[in-house]
Amino acid sequence: MARLLQYLVIMENPNQDSVTEANAKSVRRDKFTRRGFLGIGSATLAVAGIVPAMAADRSRSDPGPGNPALDGQNPDSMWPPATDSKSLVPTFKYPFSLANKRVYEGGWSREVTVRELPVSKSMAGVNMRLTAGGVRELHWHTAGEWAIMLYGTARITAIDADGKSFVADVTKNDLWYFPSGIPHSIQGLEPDGAEFMLVFDDGDFSEAETVLLSDSMAHLPREVLSKNFGVAEQALKNLPKQELFIFQTEVPGALEADQKAAAGIPGKSPIDFAFRTMEMPPTKRTKGGEVRIVDSSKFKASTTVAMAMVTVHPGGLRELHWHPNADEWQYYISGKGRMTVVATGNRARTMDFQAGDVGYVEKTLLHYIENTGDTDLIFLEMFKSSFYQDLSLSEWLAHTPPELVMAHLRIDKATFDAIPKDKLVVVPG
Repeated sequence: MARLLQYLVIMENPNQDSVTEANAKSVRRDKFTRRGFLGIGSATLAVAGIVPAMAADRSRSDPGPGNPALDGQNPDSMWPPATDSKSLVPTFKYPFSLANKRVYEGGWSREVTVRELPVSKSMAGVNMRLTAGGVRELHWHTAGEWAIMLYGTARITAIDADGKSFVADVTKNDLWYFPSGIPHSIQGLEPDGAEFMLVFDDGDFSEAETVLLSDSMAHLPREVLSKNFGVAEQALKNLPKQELFIFQTEVPGALEADQKAAAGIPGKSPIDFAFRTMEMPPTKRTKGGEVRIVDSSKFKASTTVAMAMVTVHPGGLRELHWHPNADEWQYYISGKGRMTVVATGNRARTMDFQAGDVGYVEKTLLHYIENTGDTDLIFLEMFKSSFYQDLSLSEWLAHTPPELVMAHLRIDKATFDAIPKDKLVVVPG
């Protein structure tokens, strides 16, 4: 131990008078010989804990150019935990703050697709804002559209496959779902319009590639439109020459008036394309938080997308689990968290998340989401599926023969007995 301390003093203060030249030569010589190093003793090194710490300090330095603000938001990418693998795991995070905004009079739109996040092959997301009176013009998609209101109030319209109308007002945390090919619109209401997240059941989907009413009319001969609508061509002279996409107009009137006007002879659709999330009790609530699961068993219209809205209290954990039936597309609404994904081939990676980020976990991969902030972490788990399904690691182990689990994990019976016997979903801190 004395020789180790001499060595450390010399390396830190090579000219210090209190260390004799003879001792210095001896320690420096020992430094470069296996015998001298072993002479210090691995037990002494372990007890002292000094040399490993020095090596770690040298490794955990980054003196070159950097972005401290970005590094501070992503500490587990800057300095990964020792449990992460050294082999590559593709990034499973993309922040909406880096997505390009399409800005119009009446609102804006930005998207995260497989183009921005290559691992996200099954789903894509569009974040949209509409002013009061701002309209996402009448259109339809080649993919199914699921949505959640993040802010404000909006009016949505559609017709079902039988041509019957649907008109409804939606507010924060309400959902809607329009199947592929169902024409619809969205309009912001007073006092301050709306912001919402659209999720599409196709990772290649882009909001720029939809069938728009304005664009369609601009590409059809006037005589054809005149014949189709039974009006004179002159009456169509002011049709837009290009797409509107998002545009500003007057705030609509009373909901009941719009519903009556749209219903006409066919009447209102029996299908409710909207769902009031907060009117249902949490599917599971623990001391660590809660989860609301909404799939086709509750929201009948949503046949291709299922959701879990998860709230994790500070210090809590969305327990270790995996989804056997679909990839998981995530959207972080508030708070801060981190997630480790254990991939196949002895690989794992940890990344940090905050409000506005998109996360993605491929089907069957083990993962958790931990609240690393001092406020509630709220996020969405989205699946291209008609039903929600997950498997809990604790539940699996607890319902496997104890001796088998103990042999795998090298734990005693008391530790095995402490493993939760039921799925907790959210574990308290």
